[in-house]
Amino acid sequence: MISIMSVWIDIFEDAPVRDLAKGDLLFRRDDPVRLMFLVKKGLVALERPLSDGGLITLHIAVSGTALAEASMFAETYHCDAVARSDASVASVRRGDFEAALRRSPDAAMSMIETHAKAVQSQRTRIEILRLRRVSDRLDAWLDIHGEVSNGDWHKVADQIGVSAPALYRELARRR
Repeated sequence: MISIMSVWIDIFEDAPVRDLAKGDLLFRRDDPVRLMFLVKKGLVALERPLSDGGLITLHIAVSGTALAEASMFAETYHCDAVARSDASVASVRRGDFEAALRRSPDAAMSMIETHAKAVQSQRTRIEILRLRRVSDRLDAWLDIHGEVSNGDWHKVADQIGVSAPALYRELARRR
């Protein structure tokens, strides 16, 4: 099967782009959903404040990924979108986005493919996070993803839900 994963991104080709500085809000929880978004540059997080004053990050969209696309099926946003770095975000009216997907089966299928792969990745991560020991989490991650570039171990620590020092202790133990 040939991957058509990026076809849906073409919907944003001529879309207006908004530049955000780190910390800027793109939208707030309970704002009406009128636009669909594609992060062109930078990082934008979907965050939800908790009743205890804490904050939970639901997703961090990076360059080339959709932002809050599940909102296409909602009346209002269920979280805030906050730039975690300087960012550029393209937007298309929700109705225009839906119409483009209906007109182009390749675009619709590419969006389904993109999200199916994201679901697979999240399911794998959840199973890794269920493992108790750092060594087991690391083994599972390495079995699935393979070798790591030396400068990327901190990213692995984040992916397996451990602190960088805990991961580095495990790596030292293995040496």
